[in-house]
Amino acid sequence: MMRWNRAAVSLSWVLLISPGHAAGLATPADLPPTGLARQAIEQDPRVVEALSALSASRHGAAALRAGSHEWAARLSAQRRSYNTGSRSNEWVASLERPIRINGKASLDAQLGDTELQIGQAQIGEARHEAARALAKLWINVLAASRVRELFVEQFGFAQSNQKAAQRRRRAGDASKLEVNLAAADLAEVQRQMNVATTAEAKARATLRTRFPQLPTDAKALSAPVSPGQSLEQWRARILAESDPIKLVEAQLRKAELAASRARADRVPDPTVGVYAASEANRGERIYGVTVSIPLSGTYRNERMLQALREVEAAQARLDSQRREIDIEITAVYIDAVGSYERWRLASQGLAATRDNARLTQRAYALGEVDLQGLLLTRKQALDAAIAVEQARVEALGLHHRLLIDAHLVWELDDD
Repeated sequence: MMRWNRAAVSLSWVLLISPGHAAGLATPADLPPTGLARQAIEQDPRVVEALSALSASRHGAAALRAGSHEWAARLSAQRRSYNTGSRSNEWVASLERPIRINGKASLDAQLGDTELQIGQAQIGEARHEAARALAKLWINVLAASRVRELFVEQFGFAQSNQKAAQRRRRAGDASKLEVNLAAADLAEVQRQMNVATTAEAKARATLRTRFPQLPTDAKALSAPVSPGQSLEQWRARILAESDPIKLVEAQLRKAELAASRARADRVPDPTVGVYAASEANRGERIYGVTVSIPLSGTYRNERMLQALREVEAAQARLDSQRREIDIEITAVYIDAVGSYERWRLASQGLAATRDNARLTQRAYALGEVDLQGLLLTRKQALDAAIAVEQARVEALGLHHRLLIDAHLVWELDDD
């Protein structure tokens, strides 16, 4: 029933995203293609760890199905002395094994299956976190590259301004102070360009260290898009695909089964066996069966009560996890809408600000404005460009976060 509900949510989401279903599932141009991303995600150490843990869980599940009860062989020997002075060598051999009763074998098998479900959920969560990290580090590289390009552009402007100040100085139209200001501005822009270059190198190194399989070639950042669908639609999709919730649900199921197992264990497992004995100098042969049943006491009852309380704790943990993710979805969605709007507003005035900077630079070269006015105009243009890029990166990152959490990219919905 749960799988059918998940499929229904996924289908309705696809229909809501776009009339052409594939359009809503296409990987954004700002992110690595699916093939490269999946390769990098699968080789992430945390994903490898989760895969190894799942392999271990398979052995654990097989052990639970087999049960911990094993055959035990016993052999005892004795020498009996009679008043007549004769002696008799005697022995007893037995083979016995406890037997799971009261439905314990079935419960153990279900517990093993639940361990596998937990392992699968842990793999999904590891992949999800790796995908989040990959998207963030990838965008950081593109953003750092774009900032460096802005300062390279500003460095060219500052060089032109210095040359213009020197020409005006030679023509007697500028003071030594203006030449010094232009030189100081060039040095400051060069410093900022160095900072941006260092930041880009660090971003690339971080990406290369975490995901060495990925190329770090810079690409142009595209225009952000709005979240598109309503908060409720995003919430329904993300909650249906949430790996942390699947993990806690599986842990709750395990706690419930463990409680059922503890309740069944109040009836102890009997041990049955067969034995053979030889007495009276092999003159007597004895064959028989044995049954031993432990008497249930306080220990088993307390273990059952403990397991029942652990079910309540697991249910509370699930409720808490759902609320936390719900809060997180709401916050990310609101931030995504706000950052897109900030980018749109910042972009509207960027072209005019840049035009003003170019016109002012030309006017300075012609002696129509002073250097202070030029530097102020250029600083305004740079601030506007950086604000646009910051808003762009924030909007893209939040939109990618929604897509990843909803398992709409990189085939995460197949996990």
